Parts: sequence; C-alpha cells; structure tokens
Amino acid sequence: MLDGFATADEPLAPHTTYKLGGPAAVFATPRSFDELRLVAAAMRASELPVMVVGRGSNLLVADEGFAGIAVSLTELADHVELAGTDVVAGAAVALPVLARRTAAAGLTGFEWAVGVPGSIGGAVRMNAGGHGSDMAASLVSARVLDLHSGHEADVEASRLHLRFRGSDLADHQVVLQATLSLREGDAATAEATLAEIVRWRREHQPGGQNAGSVFVNPVPGELAAAQLIDGLGLRGFRIGGACVSEKHANFVQAEHGATAADVRAVMEHVRAEVYEQTGFLLRSEVRLVGFADVEPDHREGVVL
Repeated sequence: MLDGFATADEPLAPHTTYKLGGPAAVFATPRSFDELRLVAAAMRASELPVMVVGRGSNLLVADEGFAGIAVSLTELADHVELAGTDVVAGAAVALPVLARRTAAAGLTGFEWAVGVPGSIGGAVRMNAGGHGSDMAASLVSARVLDLHSGHEADVEASRLHLRFRGSDLADHQVVLQATLSLREGDAATAEATLAEIVRWRREHQPGGQNAGSVFVNPVPGELAAAQLIDGLGLRGFRIGGACVSEKHANFVQAEHGATAADVRAVMEHVRAEVYEQTGFLLRSEVRLVGFADVEPDHREGVVL
C-alpha cells in the first residue's frame, strides 16, 4: 500500500536532534496528499500507532524504537506564501527559516522563532515559543487532517486550545499548514532582533545533542524549571552518557556513547529530586516515544 514512499525498520535517530533511539516499524515520507491518505488507510488497516516526525527537536525515541508508523512531511508541506501581513506556511517549514523570511519581508511578530529548531507543524501542536512570545500570538488557523476519519479542515486557533507548550491536537491529527497574522514593520529592525536572539541563544544555551528545554516552566513568566534544577545543584549530574548541561540546567545533553535510556534516567532523576525538594512536579516538553511505561496518546483531539 505504501510502496515507493515508505521503508521498514528505518532508524529514527538521524531524524531527531538527540540522535538517539531505535527504528520505526514503518517510516513514510508521502509526496502528495493522496499518499498521505494512503498512510491514513494503512494506519486504520494495521491499527498501528502513528507519529508525525517534524524536525525531531522535541523527541526522545526509546532504544528499542517505535512499533508504529512514523510520518515525515518534508516532501509534502514545505511551502511559504506571504500576502501582506498574512503568512501561510507548510507543516515541514523550519521555524528559523520562516523567521528569517518574514523578517526580510519587513514583517514582525515571529522573530522569536529563529532560535527554535523545530517545524511549523510541531510548533502548532506544542504551542512552541520563546523570548516572550509563542505560536498562539500570531496563529490564525491550522489545516488539519484527521487520520482516523480522513477528514481535512481549517481549524481556528481558538479551537486548538493552545496553552503553555501544549494544545488539544492528538497523534492522529496531522497539521498540514498554518496561517499566521503578523505586523508590518521594518526589515532592518526585525533582522537586528533576529541577530540579538541568535547571539543570546549561543551565549546562554548549549549546542550538541539535546532537545532544548526539557521541562515546562512551572509558573511561566515567574518561576523557571532551570531555577529549580540549578538551585538543587544538579548541573553536571550524569548517568551513563547523558548529563544535565553545565551551561543551562534545563537541558539534558547526550554525549558520546549515550543511550536514550541514559537521557530518560537523567530526566526522571531531575524530576524526582525537584518534586521531593520543592513540591513542584515538572512536566516534560520532550515527547517520549516507544518507552514501555509511557502511555500512547489516546486523546480524542480537536473536532474537525
């Protein structure tokens, strides 16, 4: 059914920023909406779980892999259309690319995204953000395909129930594109803002193999997860090849020889210590995939 655009036992590590984890049972890269609908039909026929892999910047895949269908939209949804202050971007478009495109066009309101190594689709799903803004600030609507029903619709941002690093979108609901409303501005000023954000990120956040901030700030705007972790002296805490970053306490780095299990163990140790010592139960920004003790997403999702 998926001949020509799907492979079996495809390693997922190269598709994530952690560069860790085992294979997907099936890895599909549809090149058209008809092929994406074939993926939906295969999912229904096989009853396998499905996962959309954007740029893998918030995924930790278990060493055993993912016993389901992983879908990449890189061959399908990488378009950008600018019309005045309205912007339409495909789900596979990288956030830094769109931030630079809009800034160069003299549009403002999306500069924050230059430092976020994710895709538009993933950003809508988790309401990505940074530097005082997020997707909810400019998202008008998202085009969503429901793999269960095959129904496709434009969904207003208000119906997605975007919240701090979350939304009501479920695994079977695939974001195909997003429509944003930005503001008129000055290209030189917008590009200067981009440069400052990039400089700040390089100065304050580590490079290498990580998934960005691991935990959601428990009190957004008031109390950061990094504060709690740092306050407990956990910078540098290590299990195997994974450790809490010395540069930013809310990053867990994967170093040479690390396994996904190492990263998960560091995350769980940090979460347990913070809860025991402060009473705050940190929520992960990183999506755990293929781990036996993590329940798959059974939410009904948004009604299309």
